Amino acid sequence: MGSPWLALPGTPRPRRPRPLVAQSWERSRRRELDPEHLLPHLEVAEDLLADYRLAHPLASVLPVIRRLLVRDAEGSGLLVAVGDEMGRLLWVEGDPESKRRAEQMRFVEGAGWSEREVGTSAPGTALELDHGIQIHDAEHFNRLVHGWSCTAVPVHDPETRRILGVIDITGDARAVDPHTLPLIEATAAAAEAELMVQRLRAGQDRRSTEAAAAERAAVRVTGFSGRRQNAKAAAVGSAPGGSAAVGSVRGGPVATGAVPVRMHVLGRDTGELAPGVELSTRHSEIVTLLAWHREGLSAARLAALVYGDDSVAVTLRAEIVRLRRILETAGPALGPGLGLALGLESRPYRLTSPVELDAHHVISLLDRGAHRVALAAYPGPLLPGSEAPGIEEIRTTLRVRLREAMLTDASVDVLLDYASTDDGRLDAEVWMAVLRLLPQRSPRRAGVVLHLEQLGSGPAAGRSARPGRRSV
Repeated sequence: MGSPWLALPGTPRPRRPRPLVAQSWERSRRRELDPEHLLPHLEVAEDLLADYRLAHPLASVLPVIRRLLVRDAEGSGLLVAVGDEMGRLLWVEGDPESKRRAEQMRFVEGAGWSEREVGTSAPGTALELDHGIQIHDAEHFNRLVHGWSCTAVPVHDPETRRILGVIDITGDARAVDPHTLPLIEATAAAAEAELMVQRLRAGQDRRSTEAAAAERAAVRVTGFSGRRQNAKAAAVGSAPGGSAAVGSVRGGPVATGAVPVRMHVLGRDTGELAPGVELSTRHSEIVTLLAWHREGLSAARLAALVYGDDSVAVTLRAEIVRLRRILETAGPALGPGLGLALGLESRPYRLTSPVELDAHHVISLLDRGAHRVALAAYPGPLLPGSEAPGIEEIRTTLRVRLREAMLTDASVDVLLDYASTDDGRLDAEVWMAVLRLLPQRSPRRAGVVLHLEQLGSGPAAGRSARPGRRSV
């Protein structure tokens, strides 16, 4: 499948690769990838693909991508692919003949095209560098891909700016036409805007539903339908600007109609409430603990969880005062136009509006059995730099839950992904479980056995290990 260096007609062949390409090749070499035999793995099994795609955030904006890109790709020799944040292709659509030819290099739905797996390619390197990129023909590290060219752009969460996935156009020289990159960048921006619109609409619908439910409940209590207007006012609150009313009940505050604030604490030392709203380490610890213990915490208990000493209530109160001011200042950034107010109440300390941690999301996915999605949503330990006792407890709980789910119910492909994380790399029991699940003729068994030998374990230990036994 060899071809000239550049697919663009009339472009002279360069004497050396572009710096961006050379750097990607060097990363590929350090990973000991073989450019002659790089056939991507099918990382999402066919029987799991439909459910995985349905659960992915980009599924809801696929109509936008199809309208802007796929419709014109059919019959053009071009393919449009959408992948997740780990480089796994979820949708590959476009020209039927090109799609059949692309199967020879396993450019298919479910295949892993991250740079760490197949070397330099537009989708994988775009995710690696977090910006749009074009890869021409023989610039691909993998020789099986020579003869193809591609352009790819990452798609980000509109609120947190975390990478959600990637949009790619693959084909002949037209795939790297100068107009292709701006076109895909515009499509990614449209997809991100649509995601934001969907979230705002969902928040409005949720508040309307909650307000209607509160109105019906108030009417049932009073027994007079003529008081509906008063009940509705009570439901949406009487604060200036129509902000949500907060009522205290046993077990914690009720923020009627409040939109949950999302806070990212996984794989980072400080919490991020919204783009540009990053808390200090101490304030991240306090908000995380109160989000986890939604019923509220006494001053002594919160001090013990933060400082390991329940007698430092004065120090805690000073931090709470500073945190209140920060939350008041950050209010507009957390939910402009949504009537959102996030504050702190005392006796016990508790948040006035719900805060949904990304750790909550991972546990929810595990509870639903979406192990692959849960693993993808877990970038690392919760506030890894924190030594607060309460944070260490939550961090351990989450890691144990994830590990147990991987060992108990995950498929071998998901378990392999987990084994390559920082938590799984040195966990001999995880690697033994991978070895037990891999088919006897799987070419991946040799690498797993070698890793076990390096950990001081081996196949013999794997045969003697009791199924279901767990250790942390």
